[in-house]
Amino acid sequence: MQVLFVCTGNTCRSPMAEALLLSELAKDPNLDCIKVKSAGTFASEGSGASPGSINALKARNIDLTGHKARQLTQALLDESDLVLTMTEHHAEFIRKNFKSGKVHTLKGFVGESGDVLDPFGQGDRVYEETAQEIERLIKKLVKQLKEDDDRCKTK
Repeated sequence: MQVLFVCTGNTCRSPMAEALLLSELAKDPNLDCIKVKSAGTFASEGSGASPGSINALKARNIDLTGHKARQLTQALLDESDLVLTMTEHHAEFIRKNFKSGKVHTLKGFVGESGDVLDPFGQGDRVYEETAQEIERLIKKLVKQLKEDDDRCKTK
């Protein structure tokens, strides 16, 4: 199974979600069938993760310094089984501009409403709050994926 996280620039929220999910998956060998990527709707290809994102995940012993932003493409969507966006706006953008019926907001997929806070251009405190929110949502996502035995049988 391939999970794709999407935000705007692929330098803050979606790379944090990708790294946090990979960290959680590493704790459970039964979930090694799940692969994770991230992309941005308006990414500057090859840009690094934002310093705030790097710092927020460094506090969790996760290294984001090697992250390179990638632009969302139809090919990325086609290879993904589950596309999770940070906002409803991102989901609407994908539905309008690409062919993909597997798009959900991260919050919506785990049974919550609303968008994940965008920390871009703000201080470390806001990045930390966003990382905490994403971390909480990723834990719910992992629990949901564990409960759905068919997830690893799709690919």
